Amino acid sequence: MKRGVYAGSFDPVTNGHLWMIEQGYQLFDEMIVAIGINPDKRCTFSVEEREAMLRETTSHLPNLKVASFENQFLVNYARSVGANYILRGIRTASDYEFERTMRYVNSDLVSGIVTVFLMPPREIAEVSSTMVKGLVGPEGWQDVLRNYVPAPVYQRFINRPA
Repeated sequence: MKRGVYAGSFDPVTNGHLWMIEQGYQLFDEMIVAIGINPDKRCTFSVEEREAMLRETTSHLPNLKVASFENQFLVNYARSVGANYILRGIRTASDYEFERTMRYVNSDLVSGIVTVFLMPPREIAEVSSTMVKGLVGPEGWQDVLRNYVPAPVYQRFINRPA
């Protein structure tokens, strides 16, 4: 059984995240999307909201699991859920350098878990949660935001109090 974990803060889920999730879903027999909770990071959406957005966004992937973890390294979380793969996205050269280092650290911590790198298509390669949140506010932001996030995430932003 090939079980993969794709982790992130998903604050919020973007079209880039969704592309990675869909690719992982095709690669692995079982796919877990896990929200890594960092108590030092100030998030726009609560863990519960992010889990709900992930579930709504991925409802077309029936066997996908959504979870969260806190206070542990991703590789240790992967081991705890029986995953033998970690899925990571690479958008830039700096992403590659960081992820390459983490891959080696992870293998020092837990051997036998393989890191798989995917590079998203050019049209979504620059999309990040930080960029998405930065678009909210100026006149016309609603029309722009629609291009970068799945519909359930877009609705959350539209329905949020100003």
